[in-house]
Amino acid sequence: MVEPNHLKFSIKSQCNLLGISRSGYYYTPCPVDEATLVLMNLIDLQYTKTPYYGTRRMCDYLKNLGFKVDRKRVRRLYKLMGLVAIYPKKWLSKPGEDHKIYPYLLKGLDINRPNMVWESDITYLRMEHGFMYLVAIIDVYSRYVVAWSISNTLTVGFCVETLKRAISIHGKPEYFNTDQGAQFTSNAFTGVLLNNQINISMDGKGRYLDNIFVERLWRSVKYEYLYLNLPKDGVELYHGLDEYFTSYNLERPHQTIGMVPYKKYIEHVSEAA
Repeated sequence: MVEPNHLKFSIKSQCNLLGISRSGYYYTPCPVDEATLVLMNLIDLQYTKTPYYGTRRMCDYLKNLGFKVDRKRVRRLYKLMGLVAIYPKKWLSKPGEDHKIYPYLLKGLDINRPNMVWESDITYLRMEHGFMYLVAIIDVYSRYVVAWSISNTLTVGFCVETLKRAISIHGKPEYFNTDQGAQFTSNAFTGVLLNNQINISMDGKGRYLDNIFVERLWRSVKYEYLYLNLPKDGVELYHGLDEYFTSYNLERPHQTIGMVPYKKYIEHVSEAA
């Protein structure tokens, strides 16, 4: 997204607009060694089962498996994987410096129709060799995944593009809720929401249940697809997710819309209208 030879804006100005550091633009990622990938995959599997495990308990879990790790290393891997234990604490997700934090707007809100509230989050996905990050936007009422994307870095760019694609295909929601992660508090991301006059809502500190619907989606993705069909690379992961989300959206019944697939729900609503 950054154009190094732009006639009007310098690289520093473009990075500021996108909410990323200039050093992040020049940074060349180093491949993760196989031993570290083994630890990350074990952490991912256990975290999906017990998302309330902090770095201390996860460190003890890995030690009991015979790995020589300390809490400092586990804490670094949590940060690399974008994981945060879900229990009340000071920082649920750390926002970027100078990023505006918006209040939580969904308390007591009667969410009774599609395109009323969207939620988004990012998760870590392991493969046979390496890993990727998945961002998804879900309609809270229908549980429909309106857009998703994968990336090999935790930059804001792929989140912004996913949001723009969701709005262009499905229109805009009334409310958009996320955690306080740096990707979602960045000016690039919130700017898209503000330009479309969408009410911005963010989870409060220690309020892990505020974004619970996306957390449930991650569990479904990993147990119903990823762990059963571990992809070899990013291409296979993309096609596998595309097939899974198509089935999730059009064939899987959802309780909030009467235990019918979203496709049949929309057909029923259209006939009633």
